Amino acid sequence: MDKVYYEIVEHDGGWAYKVGDVFSERYASQREAREAAERAAAEQRLPGATEDIEYQDEAGDWHEEVSQGSDRPETDVTG
Repeated sequence: MDKVYYEIVEHDGGWAYKVGDVFSERYASQREAREAAERAAAEQRLPGATEDIEYQDEAGDWHEEVSQGSDRPETDVTG
């Protein structure tokens, strides 16, 4: 199973959480950014409905898959 890390970082004159190369909105304090990251991480662990998904890869090819609603990653907040 995958593990997703939410990293608390200084960003744009404030604080944000970052997943991979993607930043959240800016928060005024480190505490606010951590609380937001913890909420997002908890939501990502919740099971959902099984759904068909379509996506386009970097080469421009389209793919269809079934996303199992119970297949949720582990999450952790760092920083």
